[in-house]
Amino acid sequence: MRVVVIGAGEVGFDVARILSMDQHDVVVVDVDQDRLESVANRLDVMTIHGNGTSAHVLEAAGMKEADLLVAVAAIDEVNIIACMMASRLGVTTTVARVRSRELADAQSILKAADLGINLIIHPEESTAREIVGLLRRASATDSLTFVGGNMQLVGMRIDSDCTCPDRPLNELAAELPDHPFRVASIVRGVRTLIPTGADRLRTNDQIFLVARPKDMPHVIRHFGKNEGRIQNVMIMGGNEVGLLIADELQGERNKRVKLIVPDRETAEKQAALLPNVLVIHGKETDIDLLATEGLGEMDAFVAITDDEESNLVTCLLAKHLGVKKTVALLSKVAYIPISQSIGLDAAVSAKLAVSREIMSYLRGKHVLSVATVHGLDAEIVEMEAEPRSAITKGPLSELNLPRGVLVAAVDHGKKSEVATGKTVVNPGDRAIVFVLPSMMAKAERLFVN
Repeated sequence: MRVVVIGAGEVGFDVARILSMDQHDVVVVDVDQDRLESVANRLDVMTIHGNGTSAHVLEAAGMKEADLLVAVAAIDEVNIIACMMASRLGVTTTVARVRSRELADAQSILKAADLGINLIIHPEESTAREIVGLLRRASATDSLTFVGGNMQLVGMRIDSDCTCPDRPLNELAAELPDHPFRVASIVRGVRTLIPTGADRLRTNDQIFLVARPKDMPHVIRHFGKNEGRIQNVMIMGGNEVGLLIADELQGERNKRVKLIVPDRETAEKQAALLPNVLVIHGKETDIDLLATEGLGEMDAFVAITDDEESNLVTCLLAKHLGVKKTVALLSKVAYIPISQSIGLDAAVSAKLAVSREIMSYLRGKHVLSVATVHGLDAEIVEMEAEPRSAITKGPLSELNLPRGVLVAAVDHGKKSEVATGKTVVNPGDRAIVFVLPSMMAKAERLFVN
């Protein structure tokens, strides 16, 4: 498949990286020569210097032969015009990152389809959904659901007071027979491991557990974590992401939410939109204000301003004051692994949230969803087994799955199970599979006939 990516920023880079590893023919277009040089030095892709709205530039990128356009430049209008031109040239699938929500409005004069756009991605909505998911599970560094909510993934750090280090994973699993789980991946330093039952955990490992939602609290306690409820939440940041998070949380029972907004006019507007949220006008980085408003009494603190250094510092202050859960919005992806090493619970990148949503849409029809987790060099895919596909030929232990591919759970329709060597995947079943990037093509071939 030939793919043209407009925009060589972090989102464009991430999309190009994944598509390139899947052996697609990728061309990246950007007006910034330095960004293009960085992409060319790190990825096996072609680069074109120029504006994504130029017919000559798109022709040089081979748009007439392209199957897919992903427009993720920093300017909405560039993305929209690029999709319009690609659609006129016969490109079958176009994806655009658009910050304005007008095109998604039911009352809008123009719809996405009118502009030749198949999928619109809203960065703020993607980011807000990810943060809300993290807030719903106190001890998790990451939290995702699959197969209609029947299976859950939770990431957590192995602390020094945990009793599980230096014990085989199959031994840990055997101690909880009524609440089956699987350690599907381990991040150790900068390495991502797809473990076997004989592998042992170490202190400071970041692990990713898969279990049914009803079993997950028992599993979390088994690993020495206290899964307390988050009721009091303070959000620092009066942008659209903060509004979306507060709006989602205000409808939840027993949630008490405070939103710090620096601009008075914005604060008044958001107070009218959020009747069950205490909107406070004040400087977001005013430490005295945060303390006066009860930062130390919060269960969770979310810092989502445009100043990521302030987000990091205020989250560290919150941890110092005893806040159980801190989440920081970071624009520099390189800061994310650092944030957890210095004590933050979770960090979210709006750019990676967008690339995750794009890749989920672009996978084949047998791939129902795709997720990526910050710091985990693996994709988590939900795939449906086609009739006569290799994955349906017997128990998992007899299939000789490629190294770097792990089936973590299977949904059979009426029931879901955590996968073991005895598990059989039947045609039509949906499986949650952990895949190292270089093995994605082989993993997909297991599920097609």
